[in-house]
Amino acid sequence: MDPGANCIDLQPGKPFSNPNYGQVPPVPPGYVPPQAPAMMPAPQRPAGCPPGLEYLTQIDQLLVHQKVELAEVFLGWEFNNKYLVKNTLGQQVFFVAEDNDCCNRNFCGALRSFVLHIQDNMGQEVITLTRPLRCGSCCCPCCLQELEVQSPPGTPIGYVIQNWHACLPKYTVQNEKKEDVLKIVGPCCTFKFCSDVNFEILSMDESAAVGCISKQWTGFVREAFTDADNFGIKFPLDLDVKMKAVLLGACFLIDFMFFENQQNRR
Repeated sequence: MDPGANCIDLQPGKPFSNPNYGQVPPVPPGYVPPQAPAMMPAPQRPAGCPPGLEYLTQIDQLLVHQKVELAEVFLGWEFNNKYLVKNTLGQQVFFVAEDNDCCNRNFCGALRSFVLHIQDNMGQEVITLTRPLRCGSCCCPCCLQELEVQSPPGTPIGYVIQNWHACLPKYTVQNEKKEDVLKIVGPCCTFKFCSDVNFEILSMDESAAVGCISKQWTGFVREAFTDADNFGIKFPLDLDVKMKAVLLGACFLIDFMFFENQQNRR
């Protein structure tokens, strides 16, 4: 090949001339263009359903993937968490972003208060999760963890309240009137090597399992060096969409309480 075949002749007083100018370069064989993440199409919103929660009317499972922050791995600093919420087809349902300041994240760690903004695929905030700063010791039953779920933002639709127990993680799921609806019970040990950690969603008398929040094993490297987690949530298809949203909020509370600090899993 002539080394000067693709050179452009720029001589003083001579007009610009390039026979390849304006031509689109050929596509390499086997090239696959990057694709945007698939979005779940929005179904029709039924009467009484808060805007944005219509996605949950057709879902009995959700997959929650926390995004890996490389700066956390290399610098050891805590950054605002971000998550993608998908359905079982891999279609994005929601995007979740933590709203917090640097001091709160890095000094309070997993116990920090937070506000999580949950947006639909149109970028509209449809759910707001608020967690106040509370003590994390089981020796303080008067100051246990709780989470408020709002949809639309500013309108409470439910709460997740930690119940005191000497050995087990236990929570009560409440509706907007603070009436008890469901229970969540986790295992005594929240670390399992090469295995998922399941938090059972139970009826109020704890006699029947109606769903599960599962912290999924993501591999040794990711588990050891990051605090980015994957969760699966199962609930009845005909469950009220507001309670589905509250169970989604319970997943994030569990993540912060038991899986946010990577040191807890080593």
